[in-house]
This record gives sequence, structure tokens and C-alpha cells, in this order.
Amino acid sequence: MIELFTAATPNGQKVHIMLEECGLPYNEHWVDIDAGDQFKPEYLEISPNNKIPALVDSDGPDGRPISLFESGAILVYLAEKTGLFLPAEPEAHWQTLTWLFWQMGGFGPFLGQAHHFNAYAPTRIKYAMDRYTNEAKRLYGVLDRQLAGRDYIAGEYSIADIATFPWTRLYQRQGVDLEAFPNVKRWQQAIAARPAVAKDMKRTEDIVNGFTEKSWSVLFGAEQYQKR
Repeated sequence: MIELFTAATPNGQKVHIMLEECGLPYNEHWVDIDAGDQFKPEYLEISPNNKIPALVDSDGPDGRPISLFESGAILVYLAEKTGLFLPAEPEAHWQTLTWLFWQMGGFGPFLGQAHHFNAYAPTRIKYAMDRYTNEAKRLYGVLDRQLAGRDYIAGEYSIADIATFPWTRLYQRQGVDLEAFPNVKRWQQAIAARPAVAKDMKRTEDIVNGFTEKSWSVLFGAEQYQKR
């Protein structure tokens, strides 16, 4: 059985979508990242980087349990476990992984910084807001060009789409006008209409509700950087 440790963030949504698309049974464990559950010793045993998502599969390779963290690694693991959403043909395989790593290395981290300075930061810092909003727009442009004449990022629907889609749902928080990227808009609407995708999107939506002094410290302040 798969045990999923998650929270309502784009990276958590990726694995929800993948598990639903693959039809794999799983148990869901919500990690209260505002309260600091991600720093508990038992969670750090699974996710040493104190982030979500993390996954434990009691039926891992050779039938032995395995624990994983990092959403991209989890997507590749589930794709290889099921034989779904990661093509076997070499060129398509590597194109899919290339775009997965593009999301992991750029589209997610830089858009996350846009979220922080546009929606979370207690002080409005124009330089930071402009820097990350402009980079978000550049990355949307890269994605829009890749989707020209294609239904999906790397050819067939794949883990590249599953990884990238949740971040595009928050385009307004990133300072992006989706109308400026018509291929992304078309693709996003098509992904959102998939039953496995639609199932959990509202429940796992990343909503900014404001922060308490405690939750701010846990997520962005002293508790986040405490030596462990």
C-alpha cells in the first residue's frame, strides 16, 4: 500500500494527480506545514528535507518497502512502477524527463518565489516582485512556445504535464495574464478537464489565508532555519 504525506500545494497536487491517473490505491496523510508537522522526527525519517510531498510504498522494488521525497522523483517512481505516463521509446522518454526537470529546476522554484513576494511577503519589495514576476512571464513564454502545435508538453500526456499543470493554476498570484499565453491556456483547460485531475483540485487548492506569527516562523522564519 502507498502512504502519501502531503499538503495543499502545487507539489502535493502533482502526486495526487499521478496516483489518481494511475488508479493506485493509497492512504493520505495530511502534513500541517503551518503547525510544523514537517519538522517532527518521524517525518524527517521519510523526508529529510522537511518538505512535502513524501511517499512510502510498502510494495517497493523487489517487494521491499521504499520511502521517497521530492515530487519529481516520486512521479518517475510511480511512472516506472505502473508503466504509465513516461514513454519507453528513447527520444520521447528523454524529452519527457527534460521537461520534468525544467519544471523542477525552474518553473516551480521561480514561480514559488513569485508567490512569496507577491502574496506572502510582509513587505512589498518592488525589485523582488518585478524580478520574479518577469521570470514567471519568461517561463510561461517557454512553455507556450513548446505547446504550439502540441496537445501536451512532450508529445503524449505524461509526468511532464502532471508536474507542470498545478503551478499554472496560480498564474494570477504570479503576476501572469494567461490570455497572453494562448497555448498554455488551451493546454491548462484540457488538463483540468481530465477526471483524475478534477477530482482533487478544489480540495488540495493552495489558498493564502494569512499567517499567524507562529505559522510565519514555521514556514519562512526562525523555525524553518533551526538546526536539526
